[in-house]
Formats: sequence, C-alpha cells, structure tokens
Amino acid sequence: MFFYKKRNIHGLLLLDKPKGISSNNALQKVKTIFHAKKAGYVGTLDPLATGMLPICFGESTKFSHYLMQSNKRYHVIAKLGEKTSTFDSDGIVVQKRPILFNSVQLKLSINEFIGVIDQIPSMYSAIKYKGLPLYKYARQGLNIERKIRKIIIYNIYSIYQKKNLIEFKILCSKGTYIRTLVDDLGEKLGCGAHVIFLRRLQVSSYLHDQLITLSSLYKILNANYINKINFFKKIDKLLMPIDSPVSFLPQIHLANQQSYNFLLGQIISLNYNIKNGLVRVLDEEKKFLGLGEIKKETLLIPYRLVSTYANSVIHY
Repeated sequence: MFFYKKRNIHGLLLLDKPKGISSNNALQKVKTIFHAKKAGYVGTLDPLATGMLPICFGESTKFSHYLMQSNKRYHVIAKLGEKTSTFDSDGIVVQKRPILFNSVQLKLSINEFIGVIDQIPSMYSAIKYKGLPLYKYARQGLNIERKIRKIIIYNIYSIYQKKNLIEFKILCSKGTYIRTLVDDLGEKLGCGAHVIFLRRLQVSSYLHDQLITLSSLYKILNANYINKINFFKKIDKLLMPIDSPVSFLPQIHLANQQSYNFLLGQIISLNYNIKNGLVRVLDEEKKFLGLGEIKKETLLIPYRLVSTYANSVIHY
C-alpha cells in the first residue's frame, strides 16, 4: 500500500467480515486501508463468523454505543451429536452422543428459548475479567465464574434439519451468545451440538445488502494505487454519515446563531413540537452537530457534541 499520513475521517462502514480472522484483525485492515487515525468496531464476531461488523470512524465512535444496545439477526448452522470445548467447530470434540429426538421434540425445545431467557457466556468469549478476555483464561485451562445474563430471543425461524445438521435464523437482543445458545439447545435435545457456520445478517436497522467486503476495498485500492486522492474519494463515499448509529432519533434544525451557541454548550429555547428526550441536532446546512436533550418540551440541552471540524474536514 502507498505511504500516506493518517487522516481524520468520520462516518460508519458496514464491513462484511470474512471467515478466519478476528474482529480486531478486520478492524486493523480497514483502518490501514482508510489511513484512519481513529476507528473502532461494534459487536465482536468470532473468527469462525462472517457478516455485519459496523466500523465507526472518528466522531462516529461517540455514538457507537447505540449500536451496541441494538438487536441482531444471525444465520446459523449447527452440527448435532457433538459437543465441543468452544461450542463451535474451532474447538475439540469433548463428547459424542446419538441423535434420538423427533421433529416435535425439536420444535418444543426451540420454543423454550423464545422470550426472555438466562444465559451464561462461554469461557471462550471476549468478556473481560480483571482486564483480560475470558478466552485467554480458557486457553490456560482456567474456569472463571460468569454471571448469568438476561437476554431476549425474539424469534427463531426458517428451521431446517437434515441428518446431523440443523439450520435456522434468529433475531435476538444485545449480549446474546449464539454458540452458547446452540450448546444449550444441544443439551436440551440430549445429543449435544456446536456451531459450524455463523453469519450476522443485521445490526439495528442496517440491512445485509449494505455490506462492503474487504476484497472490494482492496480492489478499489489496486485500481487507484498511483492516484491516492482518487482512491480516498472513492472509499470515503462508502461511509455512512456520522449520525448513522442514531438515525432512529428525531431531528431538529437550528439557525446559524443557535447552532453556534449549541456547540458552545449553551441551552437553546425552542418552539419545536417534540416530546422530551434525545434528538439529533443539525444546522441550516443539514450538518450534524450532535445529540441534544429536550426538556420541558421547550429547552434543548447539549448532550453529545461533534467536534467542529468533523463535518468540514478535508480528507485528501
């Protein structure tokens, strides 16, 4: 890759993470391609998993928390009859059992997972204990006590079983570990199970057809290797706006003087017919200024502001 200084860029990229690399590895590759100073991903995907990995650049990272709290949708294929150490095919088989359940038992077992359920995360997860992810303890043969989590399974659908494989799609809340769910299902069916395929299809309202692959980014790079300005222009067009993670919030527009005062942290008096709560604040030119909180239905209080340079930075 051509040498170029790191850039202040802002926005969100929906990366289609490939199989076989960690989420952090994928992030570093994208960060290098974009020559970005600051970037972070939302929602860890295992090396085995593929699919939607939102990457926030610059000021957009201030609002990534809202994506962390959102629902996710997955496509899952599990192998029945085998329980593994990691609850997926990257682990070693620790127990084999015959598959004896019928279609009625399968449906009843799956239905038991719909709704609010308790889940204990796997030791092979990125949850941190004393500053280290649990999987590092697991690799040393250590078992750390994990807290039970309340999660929500909204739906498990498109269920298909053939011989020792079961395939389904699932819509779930934040904090859901699909590997743990599959392992728990395998225990309920009495045969054991582990994940062999996992693809994240959706995060919040982002759709699967919005994904950008690493290979497509490298293809643009190779086609514009000499002309770096043209390259940056093309890949920057792939970024969604800074406020994309909070696009579900209502928006209000401020006049120039109000915008200036808002960015100084001052409370603004409004006549908008908006109930109390968070709103996206834009100026007259539709530039995103940050989040504000409406109180008493007439006051706008600065809540999370965007740096003044973020909407006007020159990338090239």
